[in-house]
Amino acid sequence: MSTAALRAHVAELHACRKCPRMESAPVSGGPVKSDVIIVGQAPGTREPLLGRPFAWTAGKTLFRWFEEACGFDEEVFRANIYMAAVCRCFPGKHPKGSGDRVPDEEEIANCRPWLNREIALLRPKLVVPVGKLAIGQFIEAEKLSDVIGRRIQLEREGVKFDLIALPHPSGASTWHRTEPGKTLLKRALGLLGKDPALLEIAARQ
Repeated sequence: MSTAALRAHVAELHACRKCPRMESAPVSGGPVKSDVIIVGQAPGTREPLLGRPFAWTAGKTLFRWFEEACGFDEEVFRANIYMAAVCRCFPGKHPKGSGDRVPDEEEIANCRPWLNREIALLRPKLVVPVGKLAIGQFIEAEKLSDVIGRRIQLEREGVKFDLIALPHPSGASTWHRTEPGKTLLKRALGLLGKDPALLEIAARQ
């Protein structure tokens, strides 16, 4: 995979305006060549303003998890891991309550080809979906506890990779702070800490 092809992909992604209900332009972590793809749900209110994924509270928690597991900080993470999402634009606030609106099925379908192309371009060894919506793009699971803490081998776009899922690090979620979530998160971070692709990133620092 050439750097030029990845840059062209990200430029095309930034130009996308397929979904009229979305309240921002696409947010991207940039054309980072990596064996690891992390997949979030969608940007929040801060991410479009700051121009990068996981730019606020949930990001602080996510990067702390990776620092605990792998020994590298946010700067190293952003420079060495490709950051994707189920939907790349801020969907707006939930109309009937707190939190952000969950992207609808049409918006998810519109955005799915970007992730498929990224998998085909990067041919990752490891994919880390974060949160239930992202996990659901790869594997059917009734409960987070069916997936978190496991290493699962998958194939997509003709590419075989390992999947290690994480719960969403949102401050609104209590799943990772109560049992069995606490134990399963610790198990998942243990798997990340031993993953060859992440160990290689840590060794380069």
